[in-house]
Amino acid sequence: MLQALHRYHLNTVCQSARCPNLGECWGRKTATFMILGNTCTRNCQFCAVNSGNPKGTLDKIEPKRIAQAVRDLGLNYAVITSVTRDDLPDGGAEVFAETIKEIKQASQETKVEILIPDFNGDFNSLKKVLCAQPFVLGHNVETVARLTPIIRDQRANYHSSLELLRKSKEINLRIKTKSGFMVGLGETEEEIFAGLKDLKDFKVDIVTIGQYLQPTKKHLPVKNYVKPEQFENYRKYGLDLGFSAVFSGPLVRSSYRAEGLMRSSQ
Repeated sequence: MLQALHRYHLNTVCQSARCPNLGECWGRKTATFMILGNTCTRNCQFCAVNSGNPKGTLDKIEPKRIAQAVRDLGLNYAVITSVTRDDLPDGGAEVFAETIKEIKQASQETKVEILIPDFNGDFNSLKKVLCAQPFVLGHNVETVARLTPIIRDQRANYHSSLELLRKSKEINLRIKTKSGFMVGLGETEEEIFAGLKDLKDFKVDIVTIGQYLQPTKKHLPVKNYVKPEQFENYRKYGLDLGFSAVFSGPLVRSSYRAEGLMRSSQ
């Protein structure tokens, strides 16, 4: 895996966000590719990805390199995410669309899941991405409504994230939507239940819930560690609400075992 990533000069969120599942996923030859560089224009208090201003810099052949890596690795399921690029007019939507198209051309059997930023609420950018026909469109609310101003960058908004997910279904009802959030940041059980209800009301199909882990001492500290039985309670509650799949556990992340989660939701 590492050789292929180096050969094609690619970034993964596995490395940039210091994911605790890196060893397991790479051992299974799965990875979440991170496009649009490795510098994010946002500065969320939970995230280890570098923050800064890329000043419009784009790698125009990145979509082709991603597709070549997917083909060479023989991936049946590819997950594509990105940093947030507020410096680009469309937030990077065109690059997402081109990456999906290139993967489909290079490896016709590969299903593509994308995890997108909010595109600053620009639904033309969202439509551009959906027109490329990803298999799943994901966008994370990250936390409960009350904690959003503390945890996420000030340009992010809980209700705007929900609206993006709703609009995705309005544009293309057939594309499954997915969202996720962290626990252990001081939220209450009632707030988690309310968040799950919000996601269901906004037509989300799949939810992931995982334990927040402090990536460095500069980031927000963990307020509490949620017990496995509580994760199971959240999973059951979500399934009772009608989600097609809920993946809830301490090490669950947005794209962790994404292909298996999709199988369980079909």
